[in-house]
Amino acid sequence: MGAQQRAESQIFGEVAEGYHASRLGYPDELISDILDYAKPAGRPVVEVGAGTGKATVSFAARGLGLTCVEPDARMAEVLRRTVAGHPSVRVEVCTFEEWQPGGRRFGLLYAATSWHWTDPERRWDLAHAALAPGGAIALFWNGTTVVDPALHAALAEVDTGGHDLRPPHTVLASELDPEDGGERWTEAKGWPQAQCRRDGRFTDLLSTRHLRPQHYSTAHYLGYLDSISRYRVLPDELREQVLRRTGEVLDAHGGGIDMVAVTDAFRARAI
Repeated sequence: MGAQQRAESQIFGEVAEGYHASRLGYPDELISDILDYAKPAGRPVVEVGAGTGKATVSFAARGLGLTCVEPDARMAEVLRRTVAGHPSVRVEVCTFEEWQPGGRRFGLLYAATSWHWTDPERRWDLAHAALAPGGAIALFWNGTTVVDPALHAALAEVDTGGHDLRPPHTVLASELDPEDGGERWTEAKGWPQAQCRRDGRFTDLLSTRHLRPQHYSTAHYLGYLDSISRYRVLPDELREQVLRRTGEVLDAHGGGIDMVAVTDAFRARAI
């Protein structure tokens, strides 16, 4: 991981509360599918890049012994509040690369919209070393797509300017393949299946996709954009300008945005 990517991975702490308020959680059926696949059977579980706990609470509610690895102390502060009612959750503030399992072997290692922030040269070694034989890795991401083509086109005009924002409203919902499960993403976009297969120490590779309708008010959606690293790294004046113009477009189209939330998930089992 380069220095710029490392810095971006820990920029979310600037807006930790807004991140927690604006980001989507994960489908309950996905959590059930992952646990049915992993069958940790009393073995501990570790989460890589837990953030403020958007996925953590769903796993913690199942009574799992859960270790959360989070590199940003500001995010970890919110995380501790999020899981305060779950005494089986342990929070460790460090990067995945710095984390020491301390002789523990885990039945499940998962990462929720965070695996792309880990070091691609080391992450599979670290994951395999942390897992018990037969333990599972589960990697999943939330994304969003726009329902209304006219709104999609209007937002695209705001996003021109060479800033490489790649906002959540880039893709039209009508362009989705409901059965894709991320498999046809290029490796450059972060889908882990090809890299995991080349690693050779994992089996039973599986990709799935979950779709959910989602409506954002203008204020909620702007808060979501403001929590995204590509927006956070913009100069303040430019970020405020882009958000203001985006808000004007949303208000002109009814005061919000209808989207389809896409959660793509990948699972594999350590040999």
